[in-house]
Amino acid sequence: MLIREVQSNDAVSVTQDDTLRTAASKMVLNHCASVTVIDNDSNLVGIITIRDLMMPLYPEQGDYVHDSLGARDFEAMEEGYGKVLEQKVSMVMTVNPVSVSADDPILKALSFMGLRNLRRIPVVDGSKLVGVVTIEAINGAMFIKHG
Repeated sequence: MLIREVQSNDAVSVTQDDTLRTAASKMVLNHCASVTVIDNDSNLVGIITIRDLMMPLYPEQGDYVHDSLGARDFEAMEEGYGKVLEQKVSMVMTVNPVSVSADDPILKALSFMGLRNLRRIPVVDGSKLVGVVTIEAINGAMFIKHG
């Protein structure tokens, strides 16, 4: 089976210049945990995940060595979320994410997902974003065909 048989052509996207507030809003409204980042010509340039949005609330890993979790003021950290949302997407996005072609076998995408702990992968035609494929779509297609 090919990715084109299971991909969604409705990728939710933002640009590098958008704020994290825009990215978070699109994630919430579209019930998804990541959005693709495109340029003005719809070329895929990155991806941003819900984890990318949340991790700036926490200090650097080295800070944890010198401070126990019990000493953290989690309420104050939560208040910092508004400032995180003001940042540009370009500050936290993953550049040049793994992508697949619509003509690739679905198990190629599944292999990337397994190796990198991903749930969705952008689908490109050259460098143009044309969709997204999810682990749920692959599982559903495999079950329908072989289950």
